[in-house]
Amino acid sequence: MIDNFSDAQVVRKAVVAVEGGVVASQHKKAAMVGASVLAAGGDAVDAAVATSFALGVVEPWMSGAAAGGCMVLWRAGEQKAEVVNFGMRSPRELDPADYPLTADGRSSDLFPWRCVVDDRNVQGATAVAVPGVVSGMGLAHARHGRKPWRELVAPAVRLAEEGLLVDWYSGLVTASTAQPLSLDPDAAAMFLDDGKWPILGAWTATTDRHLDQRALARTLQQIADEGPRAFYEGGVARALVRDIRAKGGCLGEADLAAYQAEWVEPLVVPFRGGQVYAVPGLTGGPTFAQALQMLDRELGDHAGAPDARAYRAVARALDAAFRTRLSIMGDQESTKAPGCTTHFSVVDRHGNLCAVTQTLLSIFGSRVVSPSTGLLLNNGIMWFDPEPGKPNSLAPNKRCLANYCPVVGVGADGRQFALGASGGRKILGAVLQLSSFLMAHGMTLEQAFHQPRIDVSGGGQLTADRLLPREILEALAQEMPTATTRRTVFPYAFACPAGVLRDGTRNMGCTEIMSPWGDAVGELPA
Repeated sequence: MIDNFSDAQVVRKAVVAVEGGVVASQHKKAAMVGASVLAAGGDAVDAAVATSFALGVVEPWMSGAAAGGCMVLWRAGEQKAEVVNFGMRSPRELDPADYPLTADGRSSDLFPWRCVVDDRNVQGATAVAVPGVVSGMGLAHARHGRKPWRELVAPAVRLAEEGLLVDWYSGLVTASTAQPLSLDPDAAAMFLDDGKWPILGAWTATTDRHLDQRALARTLQQIADEGPRAFYEGGVARALVRDIRAKGGCLGEADLAAYQAEWVEPLVVPFRGGQVYAVPGLTGGPTFAQALQMLDRELGDHAGAPDARAYRAVARALDAAFRTRLSIMGDQESTKAPGCTTHFSVVDRHGNLCAVTQTLLSIFGSRVVSPSTGLLLNNGIMWFDPEPGKPNSLAPNKRCLANYCPVVGVGADGRQFALGASGGRKILGAVLQLSSFLMAHGMTLEQAFHQPRIDVSGGGQLTADRLLPREILEALAQEMPTATTRRTVFPYAFACPAGVLRDGTRNMGCTEIMSPWGDAVGELPA
C-alpha cells in the first residue's frame, strides 16, 4: 500500500487500573461527566444516564436525545445480566408509497438499497424515526438509579449552554457532511459558517470557538426538570413534532406518546468457560452470538497469543455469520459504511457494568435540526429496505433493524468486561475479536485494544490491519480475498470500540487508540 502517512509514528493509549469506577467514551468530556457521577456515589446506571446526555452535546453528529440504541447491564449483587432495548420505530402514519423508487441506481449512503426519489429515506424530515434514547435511559434509571434524574441531566445542560468546543477534528467530521447539512437552514446555522463551510478556527488561532447549542440546552433543561417522559409528552414533544411536520416528515405526537423502551432477556453465549451477554432481536446480537459460538469451535484447544490459525478462525466465523444475517435478517449495509454511532462503557466501584450503544444512524442523522428543540434528528427510516417484499421492507410502526452490539462478558478467570463499538457492520467483528482477545487469549485490556484486527462483514472480502505479521496476512489471503490498510483517525477501517474491565476489585478502561477524542476516565472528585 502506498499512502501519505508516516511509517514511524506510534500511537498508544495507556490503561491504568484504579479502585474506583471508570467510564470509557468516544468523547473525553462525556467520560468525565460520568466519572464525576461515580465519584459522587452514583451507580453505573447513573453514570450511563449522565454520559448519554453529555455525548449528545459533545458528539452531536453521532447520537443525542433523538437517537436510538440499547444497553447491556451486569448487576454485581445478583450476578445477573439485563438488557434495555430502546431501538427506533417507524412512524404510524408512514406510507411506503411516499418513498417511490427511482428507475435505477443504489443509495450512496450507509445501505446500498434501491435509490428513493429525492433520497427521502436518507435525508430530511421524511427520514426521521421515533427516537428511543431518553425512554431507555429513564427505564434503566427507574430500576437502578441512585441519583436524582435532574442531577444526571444537568451536566449536559451546562455543556450545551457553553456549546461544543470546535477543533480540527470537529471540523474534519463536519466537512465530510457539509454539503447535505447546507440543505437544511437550521442545520447549516448550527454547524456551518455562512451556511456552507464547516466551522473552524484559523490555522494558528488561539481563541476558542463554540457551536451555538442554547436551544438544545433549553430542551435538556425541560427533560431534566420534568423527567424522561417530557421528551414524549408535553411541550418538548409538541415542538419536536411541529418542526418535523413543517419540514415534511410524518412523525406524530401519538408516535412519541406510545413509545416505551423495554427490558428484554439477554442472549447468553457460552465462550471459553465463561459467558458473553448480548442483545436479542433486530440488533447485531444474534449475528454476534452465531459467530462467537463458531469461533469457540474453530479455536478448539488453541492457547496463547492470536496466531494465523486464530485469525483464520475469526474470519471464517464472521463470514458464516454474515451470510446468515444477510439472507435472513435483511441487513444489506455497505461494507464501506463510515462510523456513525457512539458507544460507551461504565464500571462502578461495586462491579456493576453498563455497555451502551446509541446512534442517529448516518453521521449527522437526517442532516436536519429541529429549531425549537435544538436537536439534530435521526434518519432511522434508512434502516428499512425501500423495496417491497423483503424481510426488512419499509412499513409503518415497525421496529428498525440495527447493527449495534454492546456486550458484557464474564470470563472463566473471573474478569468481567463491558464493551461495544461504533462503525456500522464493522462493529460485530471488533466486538468479537476484543471478546476473544480477552477470554480466549488472556490479554490485558490494553493489549486487546492495541492488537491489530481484521474486518469481515459480508461480500466475501477481508480487510486486515497492515501491522499484522506477514505469515498471518498470507494465511488470511488463503482464506478469502484480503486487502490491507492502516488504522487512522479518519476514516475508521475497523470500528471504534470503547470498553471497561474489572479484575478483582480493580477497574480499567480503554477506547480506540486512533480516536483523538475518546478516553477512559476514572472517578473524579465530586
